[in-house]
Amino acid sequence: MKKDIIIPQVENVYVAAVQEWNDDLMSKTWYAYLVNDSDFTLETVIVVSNASGMLNGEERKTSMLRHAFVEVPPVTAVKIEMIEDSVLVLDNSFMVTYFIGNTLYDKNFIFKAGTINEADVEEVPVIWKDGIMIG
Repeated sequence: MKKDIIIPQVENVYVAAVQEWNDDLMSKTWYAYLVNDSDFTLETVIVVSNASGMLNGEERKTSMLRHAFVEVPPVTAVKIEMIEDSVLVLDNSFMVTYFIGNTLYDKNFIFKAGTINEADVEEVPVIWKDGIMIG
């Protein structure tokens, strides 16, 4: 029964927070990207994001946002959403679900509160920009 359920390991798929210039806001803004650094096309991709945590001694939680992508080709990245500065003090969660062939993969990527900041950036593969990557 349980021993027959195979849960595949997510490999070479990441979520990255990259700071880019936003012409509308006239400032640098953080954006979340789904990075596919594998040799496989991710199909029927669904990303569910939200933020939660303690703020001024109170439990806070944002609305859930859902994003869908028909496919994410190998060695590419897609922009998921803008990350509002006010939620950087909360844990930001990105639940990613996708298929490779007939196999379903899913993983919850969590940026802990305060980890998205300019002091900790490193070069993100595939995008080749400075950012914060979790995987």
